Amino acid sequence: MPTVTREIEALDPATKAAIQLEAGEETTSDIVGEKLVLNMGPSHPATHGVLRLVLEMDGEIITKADPVVGYLHRGDEKIAENMHYNQFVPYTDRLDYLAPLANNVAYAMAVEKLLGWELPPRGQAIRLLCCELARVSSHLLGVGVYAMDVGAMTVFLYTFQQREYIYNMSEQLTGARFTTSYTRVGGQTRDLPPGFLDTLSKFLDGLEPVIDETEGLLSRNAIFLARTKDVGVISKEDAIAYGLTGPNLRGSGVEFDLRKAHPYLGYENYEFDIPVGTVGDCYDRYLVRMEELRQSIRILRQVIKRMPDGDINVAAAKGFLPKKEKVLMKMEELIHHFIIATQGVDVPPGEVYFGAENPKGELGFYIHSKGGGVPYRLKIRSPSFINLSILPKTLKGHMMSDLVAILGSLDFVMGECDR
Repeated sequence: MPTVTREIEALDPATKAAIQLEAGEETTSDIVGEKLVLNMGPSHPATHGVLRLVLEMDGEIITKADPVVGYLHRGDEKIAENMHYNQFVPYTDRLDYLAPLANNVAYAMAVEKLLGWELPPRGQAIRLLCCELARVSSHLLGVGVYAMDVGAMTVFLYTFQQREYIYNMSEQLTGARFTTSYTRVGGQTRDLPPGFLDTLSKFLDGLEPVIDETEGLLSRNAIFLARTKDVGVISKEDAIAYGLTGPNLRGSGVEFDLRKAHPYLGYENYEFDIPVGTVGDCYDRYLVRMEELRQSIRILRQVIKRMPDGDINVAAAKGFLPKKEKVLMKMEELIHHFIIATQGVDVPPGEVYFGAENPKGELGFYIHSKGGGVPYRLKIRSPSFINLSILPKTLKGHMMSDLVAILGSLDFVMGECDR
């Protein structure tokens, strides 16, 4: 109310603040002895990357919180508009760099939707395997780091060890541990190596006891419960209104998962459940991720059992790089390889959007093509960026110590946020 503000201008700062609060006004942050503006980040271990939070504090209570993003200056969307479709695959590794295999698949499927391509059964099964393995890897790190954020160091050591086993399998499959660049528009760079499914099966056998032990260490731990229960509550209505997706949305009781709602890669043929929370607090978001680990193991066991034989890439020969041995032996294949490598896949004009259920939520790609091998426009719906939008509402009224628990429960990655 401007009239109230004008009438109290001459009063001392403390009295002025009290009158403003009584009138329902936001008090200014420069009042001596009343509010403190605190910069948390962008260099801070609890912000999980270069996130800056401008906090207005009333003692230990957060009265206002503004997340400031953009410190990575990545520009991936503009980079994509200046290179061939397949040349952009390595950049998708670096979005959510904790789940590069899943990022590769989501991007490739957006381009394939525009092309009207569909992979053969074995190619789809391999991609589904990659997506679920990426989910397991991401959730293992997410839970481990979250536990460490609130003081449980041991859990991080358990989960990180299991993640190392996944990296070993990733290296066996793709030739790289971290930035895989495994997927291509129309397929994969190579088939599963011999013995890979047996290695994966043994890993899953060893992972389940670790999940049980992790839950034993955290789920009934008095300190962990005190730090997470009834903290950072996000209502079902707010989760929907702010566009949250993934475990953060399901933690608030919304049973929505793209693998069920809009199936792709044959997810409709696999049995799995969608875990949801009841309260929407930090504890619920932790429980949802723990159950998603179990459901991913369940899906992976079905993939191992059902893995079909056959080709892994699309049959559209002119749109996909020929096999290397044929390039070295036949002139036609050499010319074909040269055209695809220099001009890119010839994508028809049109617009398309494809969203995939990534570990952090819905990772979507919008592509506007005017024909040729380079997109005219490409936009990325990064779940971490959208999930962070609820911080000003969620953090307000919490104590400074709760902030770390709330940030960890959202499980975001700034590489994806600052795409």
